[in-house]
Amino acid sequence: MTENNELRLLPWSGPDDKPCYLSSDTPASYLSRLADDTEEIQLGLGSELLAHATEVLADMDSDPEELRLLATDLTGALRNAVRVATSRGHRLPRSTHFEREGLTARTS
Repeated sequence: MTENNELRLLPWSGPDDKPCYLSSDTPASYLSRLADDTEEIQLGLGSELLAHATEVLADMDSDPEELRLLATDLTGALRNAVRVATSRGHRLPRSTHFEREGLTARTS
């Protein structure tokens, strides 16, 4: 099973855009590696799209249809990035508020 008996949110969705999860005994399983590779591709494409968006938005002659397509593509890229961040966040080691803030807990 995955750490802490949690399922891994996969970087793709299932039917009706429902989330897909993976339970695996090893992070090196075929599906885990496929998910890792897919996340990297999605983030890379998102970076490329962001660069393209900067160019399109700087062009005062961009037509509304091009801007609408750009907004649609950016929405999909952002959805993927949020899914990747959520999945990776769930796999981070759990820590207390004090540990995250670099503080120590005091007992009376």
